[in-house]
Amino acid sequence: MTEWIKNTMESLGYVGIGLLMFLENLFPPIPSELIMPLAGYTASVPDPKIQVIPAIVVGVIGTIVGAIPWYYAGLLLGQERLRVLAGRYGKWIGVSEDDLDKSVTWFQKHGVKAVLFGRMVPGIRTLISIPAGIGKMPLIPFFIYSTIGTIGWVTLLTYAGYFVGEKYYLVEKNIDVISKVVVFGVLIAIASFIGYRLWKRSRK
Repeated sequence: MTEWIKNTMESLGYVGIGLLMFLENLFPPIPSELIMPLAGYTASVPDPKIQVIPAIVVGVIGTIVGAIPWYYAGLLLGQERLRVLAGRYGKWIGVSEDDLDKSVTWFQKHGVKAVLFGRMVPGIRTLISIPAGIGKMPLIPFFIYSTIGTIGWVTLLTYAGYFVGEKYYLVEKNIDVISKVVVFGVLIAIASFIGYRLWKRSRK
């Protein structure tokens, strides 16, 4: 898997990064936890063929485009029909009935915020589009929340690979810690924004 990801990135450059992140959302066994850190490492070498910011941009685009099929699968097929399909064919794409139920439970527990934070949680991030579709979440908020969460996740993975260097593969092994850091950072940012707005309103 690692060699295939590396060869795809080396031969196709930015297109390869976008394509890999697109496929990662369709087939969860392909790990973004390895794709984007590798892109970051590639950008850190002398005379790099890949730059960090463009890599992040195409990674985000690939992820969002890859989220669309799952969203419409949830919207058009519904949970029960998808569970049946996951039971029959899930082993071919790495999606089980338990994975599906886990993502639906996450969405029911956290509502639309699940799309924002779910993009930063391994095991949830790829499939969170399905319960958003099942719950008939409007498309525009879905895109907004998905994009914000994806930007945070892809940016952290890419810069982690950039600073770790040749040991970029360690990012994948420590992904749970990284996920918690991202979610905590987003919560702090949201709390700070709300606090600033409330302070500004009180001043008026």
